[in-house]
Amino acid sequence: MAGSVYGDLTILSGNSHPGLSSEICKFLGMPQGKVDVFKFKNDNTFVRILQNVRERDVFILQSFSRPVNDHIMEMLIMIDAAKRASAGRITAVIPYYAYGRSDKKDQPRVPITARLVADLLSTAGANRVLTVDLHAGQIQGFFNIPVDVLTAEQMIIDYFKKKNLKNLVVVAPDIGITKTARNVAEALDAPLAIVEKRRVGNHDKVESLNVIGEVAGRPVLTVDDEIDTGGTLISAIGAVCGVGALEVYACATHGVFSDGAVNRLMDVDSLKELVVTDSLPNNGQDLRPKLVHLPLAPLMAEAIRRIHEGESVGALFN
Repeated sequence: MAGSVYGDLTILSGNSHPGLSSEICKFLGMPQGKVDVFKFKNDNTFVRILQNVRERDVFILQSFSRPVNDHIMEMLIMIDAAKRASAGRITAVIPYYAYGRSDKKDQPRVPITARLVADLLSTAGANRVLTVDLHAGQIQGFFNIPVDVLTAEQMIIDYFKKKNLKNLVVVAPDIGITKTARNVAEALDAPLAIVEKRRVGNHDKVESLNVIGEVAGRPVLTVDDEIDTGGTLISAIGAVCGVGALEVYACATHGVFSDGAVNRLMDVDSLKELVVTDSLPNNGQDLRPKLVHLPLAPLMAEAIRRIHEGESVGALFN
């Protein structure tokens, strides 16, 4: 690699997604950094970096997957360990940023946990953050350090371009994702429709109201940033099929898949294919014939290389 104002590039991985970290290192043609991360019997997390990182450009990869709080704490302790080992710069690489839905006070006496996590990362000693498709764009502004937000939008577009689905309609399963869905629709030369929905309480229950746009007799592609319990997607599928959609394809950047969501979604006959990235470990889900995981390693490796060498990350998406 070309030179950097910081020292040699070092990539360390927590326990949440070692497979993705390994793939990133393969693309960069370098070994993964050595670090010991485990829990004592008293449930306290221990971290020891097993190599010299003094003045090095350290990237610490940890996706905030289940158990979310454990993995966040692991990341914070790893950052602290690198800071105390005199790392030159520390970048927190977070493929999936949990607590993204807690980005504002939408009820009385609730926290803004996405901001709290941002503050914790900065306080621990992170100098910058690299992440993928935040649930809410304003989270980037919660940090007082540089934040590079990658997007899986283009790789999803490329995947569905190859499928060459005729007469396709792109559907936003709720109004909040309309901008991304519009970008995908434009790239696929397809019209856009929107499912107007209402969320019921704090228990992931969704009531879909109506479909804005024409989907009758046409295949549909729903676009979202993440799929958690699958309630929004199942509700959207019911709404578009209720007004005559031919079949449904679905895509999202993050497949969180809480509470048996994969099983429920795979049982929906009108869902032909569900496409997500590997921002979270798939835990054997690749065995599901209708579920596709697109690899993030090439994109993330190139972003890490550009950050290390002082090149533009935004140019990746121009």
